[in-house]
Amino acid sequence: MSENNQFNNEISAKLYIVATPLGNIGDITYRAIEILQQVDLIAAEDTRHSGKLLSYYQISKPTFALHDHNERQRGSILIEKIKAGESVALISDAGTPLISDPGYHLVNECREAGVDVVPVPGACAAITALSAAGLPSDRFSFEGFLPVKEKAKTEKLTSLSEETQTMIFYESPRRMLDTVKHIVDIMGSDRKLVVARELTKMFESFYVLPAGEMLEWLASDTNHVRGEFVLMVAGASKEQEGLSVEAIKTLTLLKKELPLKKAAAITAEIYSLKKNDLYKWGLENL
Repeated sequence: MSENNQFNNEISAKLYIVATPLGNIGDITYRAIEILQQVDLIAAEDTRHSGKLLSYYQISKPTFALHDHNERQRGSILIEKIKAGESVALISDAGTPLISDPGYHLVNECREAGVDVVPVPGACAAITALSAAGLPSDRFSFEGFLPVKEKAKTEKLTSLSEETQTMIFYESPRRMLDTVKHIVDIMGSDRKLVVARELTKMFESFYVLPAGEMLEWLASDTNHVRGEFVLMVAGASKEQEGLSVEAIKTLTLLKKELPLKKAAAITAEIYSLKKNDLYKWGLENL
């Protein structure tokens, strides 16, 4: 790959997607600082919040509020400014813009309008958490925030329950306990979870527990559900591939009252599965 000398050049009229620190103010690239110093305008999710970062690095540029509630209406203003020759940087409150943060509609409209969009990489909570989680990282999916409504959340987690890759979620403190309870109900109490809390901040911490134990830990102290969270869920075991969540639940329930062979035979008949597959899964997991 040839060297990119853009860092040393004066920037032009484009939209720059600039990643900013998650918590530790030192986690920003030299290139990001230089671009923020040179652009004509900085579009920020929360101008007051971002003002602290800009002030720290002595960046004095006009700011423009662009967030979830006004992005569709105000994005066209930024595009017109870029077409008129101004350079614009987009930042979010923390991490990489568009990753569960505003910016999608703006970038999409820029592409349609022929406006160049330049990524300026840096911190991202999902990747930061995964890098230290100890879960498989060769295959993973970023799922963002789960739906708020009960039915939609249940349907989403059910659709993911048989995925064998690591799954990464963002979650708010007030919904964390409920989300883990759903995971226990849908994916089982033994599913391995990793909770990363307050990444790059003073109280950064990682907790690795089976879902059932994680639920108990979260419920044991209100302080355990404070802060900003990245929730990572281990994929379904290879042995579970081809076995539906419903079949696993049925086998688990029947095993409490019947010998495993009998429970596997009944479950196989109900779901048209192979008895030996169920029996093998039961031996290794029940």
